[in-house]
Amino acid sequence: MNRSLRRSLLLGLCALSISACGFQMRGAAQLPFKTIYMASTSPMAIELRRILRANADVQFVDAPQDAEAIIEIVNEQRRKEVLSLNAQGRPREYKLLLDINFRVRNNKGQDLAPPGLLQQAREISFSDNQVLAKEAEEALLYNDMQSDLVQQILRRLSNIKTLPAAAK
Repeated sequence: MNRSLRRSLLLGLCALSISACGFQMRGAAQLPFKTIYMASTSPMAIELRRILRANADVQFVDAPQDAEAIIEIVNEQRRKEVLSLNAQGRPREYKLLLDINFRVRNNKGQDLAPPGLLQQAREISFSDNQVLAKEAEEALLYNDMQSDLVQQILRRLSNIKTLPAAAK
């Protein structure tokens, strides 16, 4: 009985401390526009479109003149740099880089947010004995970086406070 009372008290204190610190689950993204146009079909744009459909109250339109916001993925670049070599001169570690340039404008061509460059980097070791496993790990790391960048874009879209008067 004493043990269950302590457990209940501990759970109550944990719940109270979490609520007292201001913790709040991240809800749906609140964007200042209701219609979006995206022409790009890159993997990054496809994931961004999927996340926006699932987490924001927006509608995608087929023509840029019908949209309150036009999201352009200007450039998406994946790179791989050698970090270190083994005794035989073969790569032992790589640095994976993913860069994305994007811009958000209204249907009049005015920028709603400054054009942005976002970058992610991950390091990966390499072994000649595990080539297939390392290729799969590299693909997973690129997917992880892509998801991180999509979340950063979503946060930047959420931070657009007001639309210029011409866009309303």
